Formats: sequence, C-alpha cells, structure tokens
Amino acid sequence: MNADMTLTNWRKSSRSSNGSDNCVEVGSTSTVVAVRDTKNRAGGKLVVDHEVFAAFVGSLKRDGV
Repeated sequence: MNADMTLTNWRKSSRSSNGSDNCVEVGSTSTVVAVRDTKNRAGGKLVVDHEVFAAFVGSLKRDGV
C-alpha cells in the first residue's frame, strides 16, 4: 500500500472514554484508514483501505459489537 501517512486527524474511539485503559485511535488520509494504540502511538499502526475499514465496521455493527 503506497499512501501518504501524514495523519493529522487522529481521533479516539468514543467507546474508549468509559475509564478504560484499552483505547484506540483512528486516523485517515484520502486513501487509507489507520488504527493505533493510544498508549503506544509509536508502536505502529494497522493500515487498510477505506473499503476494508468500512466492511470491518459494518460487520461489527451487524454483530452488535
């Protein structure tokens, strides 16, 4: 995947705000979506196409997660 990973719009999951230490952030460019651990931002990112991320989120919603 060849994408500009200058992600400046990282946002924390709304489900991470209940005092939990298990937090993730999502950022995106025009071509990809990335997910990283809030507590270990330098630890790497999972990077996928927008379509893959949309399918993943859709499956979570369908399964009631």
